[in-house]
Amino acid sequence: MDPTPLIPQALPIPVEWGWFYLFQMLTFILHILVMNVMLGSSIIALVHHLRGKAESEPLTRSISLKLPFTIAFAVNFGVAPLLFIQVLYGQFLYTSSVLMSVYWISVVGLVILAYGSAYIYDFRYVSLGALRTVFIAVTTLCLLATAFIYTNNMTLMLSPLTWAEYFENPWGTILNLGDPTVLPRYLHIVVSSIAVAGLALALLYKFTGKNDPTAQRWVKHGVDWYAYSTMVQMALGLWFLTALPEHVSSLLLGGSLPHTLVFATGAILGIFSISNALSYNVVSTAILSLTTIILMLFLRDMVRDAYLAPYFHVSDRVVTGEYLPLVLFILTLAAGLCVLAWMLRTAATDSEVRS
Repeated sequence: MDPTPLIPQALPIPVEWGWFYLFQMLTFILHILVMNVMLGSSIIALVHHLRGKAESEPLTRSISLKLPFTIAFAVNFGVAPLLFIQVLYGQFLYTSSVLMSVYWISVVGLVILAYGSAYIYDFRYVSLGALRTVFIAVTTLCLLATAFIYTNNMTLMLSPLTWAEYFENPWGTILNLGDPTVLPRYLHIVVSSIAVAGLALALLYKFTGKNDPTAQRWVKHGVDWYAYSTMVQMALGLWFLTALPEHVSSLLLGGSLPHTLVFATGAILGIFSISNALSYNVVSTAILSLTTIILMLFLRDMVRDAYLAPYFHVSDRVVTGEYLPLVLFILTLAAGLCVLAWMLRTAATDSEVRS
């Protein structure tokens, strides 16, 4: 069937779409970095607790102290890019959110539960004993479930052909499980979070552990998490590539010069980052990893536009020419970043600051 009648009409936007895309990318880069540290560090901590080795307690204790901060920042940094993508692709994202509304609204409860469990894991770390595993497991499972729900929504919005399922299931419980890209995309996200979290731990111990005789051990440990997780991630990326529709994957494999260049450059830099990680060159690994992440986020948006090309082009949005909201947003953003910088500096220098 032709899904075009199911797609709501795009509303006018106040300024050119490029402004929204610029801020969506900038805020999403911040969100994805913190989100990866949040999810990946909880997985790493859970793995260590399940292994039950006492010598890993300094690492899990360090993660427990920082996990509530990363959850808070991930949630707050996630609001802006979600709003911007709703502005640009609202007719698709709102529809998919309604189709899976039961799961979508459950994200609020899952994040609250993860946050509460992470706080208990932090503040009661010493007294919890063996129960640490339970609380970090609750946090990790809630975050994994949230990532799975997001993956379903971000793929369902790209598949208007599946929206007709609403007429058989109008109860808001539709998931995009029939899409072959959902599982590799989800696993790719999860494994990449482990890699980024491992690298973040390595950087943390490298620059703050000068007086810690065990710091170098944890630097190598974090880099190892990054290197081997990135290898797995690249294999999952190939699976994801083969699962894409042919008209999309062909763009990445020579059908479009921009798509192919971004894809190939990101893959090559990813390989170089693994090589640097295996040599324990932490700073160069971080630079290569950050560049790769930015390229892959850009490629992600190019893939989204390729999916939606039969129905919609974001450049066709009607513009009303109202610039005052943009000016107010930029001023508010600048003020917010100043407050955030003060909070981070205070948290870094005041040992009494806990939340």
